[in-house]
Amino acid sequence: MPALNIEYTEHELAAIREAAAADGKSVKAYVHDLSVREQRRRVFVDHAVALWKDHRAEFDAAFPGDAPAA
Repeated sequence: MPALNIEYTEHELAAIREAAAADGKSVKAYVHDLSVREQRRRVFVDHAVALWKDHRAEFDAAFPGDAPAA
């Protein structure tokens, strides 16, 4: 399975260890889950923005009082 070696400062690694322990996870599992979750969040936001752009005119027409000033 592919892997990464990531370098952290002692302070950064201590904070990551603390956060992992608070979640009841190993550092490896915590960093894995966090990076995957962030990638999924970015994809979701990109799709949400695209959906908004595709339907903005419909929203503005349906709610003219809430439409931004030109």
